[in-house]
Amino acid sequence: MTSTETLADSPAGAGAADRRRWFALAIVMTAAFMDLVDVTIVNIAIPSIQRDAGATFGQIQWITAGYALAFAAGLITGGRLGDIHGRKRLFLVGIGGFTLASALCGFAANPEMLVASRILQGGMAALMVPQVLSIVHATFPAHERGKVFGLFGAIVGLGAVSGPLLGALLTEWNLFGLEWRPIFLINLPVGVAALVLGRRFITESRAPRALKLDLVGVALVTLGLLMLLYPLTRGRELGWPLWGYGSMAGALVVFGALVAYERRKAARDGSPLVELELFRVKSFAAGIAVQTVFGVSLGVFFLVWTLYMQIGLGWSPLRAGLTGVPFSIAVSVAAGMSVQQLVPRFGRKVLQAGALVMAAGVLLYIWEAHRYGLSIAPWQMALPLVVMGAGMGLIVAPLTDAVLSEVPREHAGSASGLINTVQQMGNALGLGLVSVVFFGSIGDRLTPVQVGPAFVHAFQHALGWVAGVLGVIFLLMFALPRRPAAAGPEAPVAEEERELPEEERELAESGRG
Repeated sequence: MTSTETLADSPAGAGAADRRRWFALAIVMTAAFMDLVDVTIVNIAIPSIQRDAGATFGQIQWITAGYALAFAAGLITGGRLGDIHGRKRLFLVGIGGFTLASALCGFAANPEMLVASRILQGGMAALMVPQVLSIVHATFPAHERGKVFGLFGAIVGLGAVSGPLLGALLTEWNLFGLEWRPIFLINLPVGVAALVLGRRFITESRAPRALKLDLVGVALVTLGLLMLLYPLTRGRELGWPLWGYGSMAGALVVFGALVAYERRKAARDGSPLVELELFRVKSFAAGIAVQTVFGVSLGVFFLVWTLYMQIGLGWSPLRAGLTGVPFSIAVSVAAGMSVQQLVPRFGRKVLQAGALVMAAGVLLYIWEAHRYGLSIAPWQMALPLVVMGAGMGLIVAPLTDAVLSEVPREHAGSASGLINTVQQMGNALGLGLVSVVFFGSIGDRLTPVQVGPAFVHAFQHALGWVAGVLGVIFLLMFALPRRPAAAGPEAPVAEEERELPEEERELAESGRG
């Protein structure tokens, strides 16, 4: 018997392995939560950073955009490096680098150092984040992944809103007179703990056959994403110059060249950066399309929602953050119910219902914003936010499972990188659309009296677009599998190269004896 089989047959070994993988799940989920919070926590502290560090508007733009660009550009490469060199190893490198970059951000001596540290932080997140889903995919059998992705959906919902709330609290408390710096320094103890515990509890896994890093593919992916995302990020600030449109059009040419090259690379040595064969899996291709469009809707909503509350209504960061708590709770509860109870019974219909419920919440929010205007209260926003959160929860957790359910284990890292990349691309496209659907309906020169009504009107206009995008998502979901694939045959564990930790090896040896 192999050591893996011996361990599985031993009651003590099975118990130890079961405890170990759930500890590993908690560790990687904590890392995913750190990334989700870090994406949103900075926005709430921007006024404090600008005031304390003396940052210019362009530098403030790059503090947020630099992270997003480095993150999106490195995700596919990070996923493939995990397949090649081991997902545990890349996860530990990523979380160690992310923690170091957080320290550099917290102790930045000037805005230039903060911008550079944020870019480094985004690059390290690109190594860490793809390994989360890959480790889950390689560690848990198909029949258990529904429960795991339910937990993942709850973490996504919690991270989506707790970032601004945590940022507001840390900024207003001004701990030790550090102003905005604790929003980065809080990552240090969490990161160190995840690094130490990850070395002990996460089991190594990698692709079953030797792969090589496709450097040309890395260059083409990075160039194409930068050509697409840089103009979207800076376009409004620069007045939407002609070169920006040329760059975005050129990105399509680069992506076309990438597809042609990757096809030849796969035929030549079987080690492409992007596994184009994945798109032959209907559930993966359809799920990627849904993920992209869903990212667009979230990118639009979360930004205009923040601007509406803090600038249009004049609310403090803390009041705005607390207003989002019902949304976060609704997402978490609905995500858990969705994958554990509803999807196994009703399949794809649950995700489609989620799109319709979320759209209903958006339309209700538009009606309330119109009816109450500037006098709207946080408790009046609770109902549409709960409805929207419930709809999002029905989508976010089972959608990830639907995308990965039929993906071969040896391509888990590449698939995970693609999922995260298209999510970031969707968010970036949504942020770019904000300039059109939100700022496009606001005049250039507003008096202080005009600001509130103009932002309320722009918020309603932008949410109309979000509702339309959710309708498109509902239609795209018809291409998803009717039923989850978790009930199907499971690939044998032996197909995945899995290195047993020392404790498990000892149990296996004792089982042989």
